[in-house]
Amino acid sequence: MKTWNFGIVGAGLIADFHARAIGDVPNAKLIGFCDVARERAEALAEKYGGEAWGSYEEMLSDERIDIVTIATPSGLHLEPAVAAAEAGKHVICEKPLEITLERIDAMIEAHERCGTKLAGVFQNRFNDLMVVLREAVEAKRFGRITYAAAAVPWWREEAYYKGTWHGDWKLDGGGALMNQSIHMIDMLCDLMGPVESVQGFTARLGHENMEAEDTAVAVLRFADGALGSVYGTTASYPGQYKRFELTGTKGTAVVVEEGFAMWQFAQERAEDEQIRKRFGQVGGGGGVADPAAISYVNHTRNFQAFLAALEEGREFELNGAEARKAVELILAIYEAAREQKLVRLD
Repeated sequence: MKTWNFGIVGAGLIADFHARAIGDVPNAKLIGFCDVARERAEALAEKYGGEAWGSYEEMLSDERIDIVTIATPSGLHLEPAVAAAEAGKHVICEKPLEITLERIDAMIEAHERCGTKLAGVFQNRFNDLMVVLREAVEAKRFGRITYAAAAVPWWREEAYYKGTWHGDWKLDGGGALMNQSIHMIDMLCDLMGPVESVQGFTARLGHENMEAEDTAVAVLRFADGALGSVYGTTASYPGQYKRFELTGTKGTAVVVEEGFAMWQFAQERAEDEQIRKRFGQVGGGGGVADPAAISYVNHTRNFQAFLAALEEGREFELNGAEARKAVELILAIYEAAREQKLVRLD
């Protein structure tokens, strides 16, 4: 089995997640970190092993590295992603892929041109509950799906935004939607397919030290006619579990954090009771008030799935085009809120 050598761009909180995930992948090896603040890269290199560089250009010159993960602020993903492609390195990029569609498309084009692969990070797609839910959708167990909703009622202290890039339009690309709620919005994109139109409202209601929204709501019409909604906030003290609801003419599933609060179908199957027992405990809660409390286990699965696709010579299910969808929807919500009009995505 080939060992895939990794380099990590960025040395903040997410880089720590990536390092731990890589450490748990049997056929992966961490070569090192780079950061414009070299001392931060050195600190992580001391913690996890490997080398430290002061720029991604330096790191990309290391011929040992096969794959680069990008863990910089969101609006700084494009440049290292393109440089990695031109250096012949594959890329796994933390969410969001970038903060504009133009920058995302430039990343995708670079990897297509250079023959390298670009992968997104939406680690929730790889948890066991999501696999079960996706299989039920594909089996059409919900009948005609009529409604789908995502809610992320989280809390962040004022200090989270003060003097940082969080909630900054230039580097974060938005606020509660683009940073925190994007994982649940990706679930909508994954399970429900294309969105036809959106209407939305955004506001900064609970924080002073940020530019973008800390509260947002939107209503959606999907291409198949189903309706939906999105609610995301970092101004809901003390932070509540995220929630996802999918309902139709033959079944309903309600996900609360890492469990099913409801799993019910008109045509019951033998495995349904086992699913309710396995996922019946609503728990977890990582991230509701502390971004460092999120587990890295599904990052590991995300990385392993990408390596499997590389080894099998097939397209990764969470490639650049797929990771682009959540950003497209969020930007449409922002446009709808800004213009106070219906925004079509066709």
